[in-house]
Amino acid sequence: MPGFIQDQLEIKFLILYIAARVVEPVPFDTILDLTLCDDAIDYFEFSDCLADLVRTGHLTLSADGLYAITEKGRRNSAICETSLPYSVRVRCDRNLEGWNRKLRRQRQVRASAEQRPNGTYTVKLALNDDKGSVMDLRLMVVDQAQAKAVAQRFRKSPEKLYGQIIRLLLEDEA
Repeated sequence: MPGFIQDQLEIKFLILYIAARVVEPVPFDTILDLTLCDDAIDYFEFSDCLADLVRTGHLTLSADGLYAITEKGRRNSAICETSLPYSVRVRCDRNLEGWNRKLRRQRQVRASAEQRPNGTYTVKLALNDDKGSVMDLRLMVVDQAQAKAVAQRFRKSPEKLYGQIIRLLLEDEA
């Protein structure tokens, strides 16, 4: 099925449309995935357009490789978004909903590990909601394998762990 995006200007409009709606700065691959919602767009045209939007000050590229929209980009996106085909915008909005949910979740659930001078590891686990910190926990584990396993399991179901800790702390001693 042929796509609706016909030229580089429309690709730029689409990139700005997406960048204006992601909840935080994102890497190249994320913008690429979201932009490829139209079958007519190819990788090389996308790359050229993205670089041009950075050059013209519509987007910024941070030192750690994250793209974010500028005020100039936001203004131009608002002006030009209606020139994108409706079906492309609907597809983008649907894809953006999933990505934004994933980005918010990554921001709310954090797990990291660092080695201590004695060779053990400290695993830092954090769970946040829209209002702030729900839980901030640091644990010592004996090796890197345990540190990775603890961090991975926490990321999978932090609310379950939080509930179990609260239940244990509130449980009456028998």
